Amino acid sequence: MESPEEIRPIAICVFRDAGRIFVGRFADPSTGEMFHRPLGGGIRFGERGRDCIARELREELGAEVKGLTYVGMLENLFTYDGKPHHEIVLVYEASFAAADIYGLESMLGRDDGGEFVAMWRPIAEFETGTAVLYPDGLLDLLGK
Repeated sequence: MESPEEIRPIAICVFRDAGRIFVGRFADPSTGEMFHRPLGGGIRFGERGRDCIARELREELGAEVKGLTYVGMLENLFTYDGKPHHEIVLVYEASFAAADIYGLESMLGRDDGGEFVAMWRPIAEFETGTAVLYPDGLLDLLGK
């Protein structure tokens, strides 16, 4: 994780299917807040955002992506585990190469923090506030 005064570049990928998006479900350790975020992660030095997405999805789910398209960029300032964070977020959209993922309700993923659940959630739940989606501004970016 970045130092307190470091800006972290990340790339995330949105997968859509019939009014749903594929997201990871996480909890803030200090507040217990449950939230969702598209999958992705930190961009390594010398790595392009699109290459980061392919690597992260392979590492986290063992999944391959196709049709990767750049959507836009968000600046994300937030508090997690009681500490301030600052990210520059490159947002992409893609499809899963394996069609069977679209038939799953959820699957286990693995990242630096251990295991997490990745799942399909109706985008309407995020629009109505029934479920929390980060980073802030993502729904607006996807609506453009």
